[in-house]
Amino acid sequence: MQTLVGWHIEMEFTEHEGRTRAAAMVRLGDGTELRAHGFAKRHPTDAEQLRVGEEIAGARALMDLASQLLGKAHDEIDEASGRTSYPLT
Repeated sequence: MQTLVGWHIEMEFTEHEGRTRAAAMVRLGDGTELRAHGFAKRHPTDAEQLRVGEEIAGARALMDLASQLLGKAHDEIDEASGRTSYPLT
């Protein structure tokens, strides 16, 4: 199988006072850059586990990116076909 294109997703995390923020960015083959954010907040009674906050915030940022990618793809389908497409959600 031949690889046609590859995407690289960059993700950065910051932690402040029990709150983790993930910032994600993907560059697509057409030059488009999509950016998304995700957040997680630690309950005051929970033990500090930075990795868990990163996983939750990162997953939420990736879900946002996925939604943006679906929207972009459907906009391109609509433009090419002249009709409205509907993403399965």
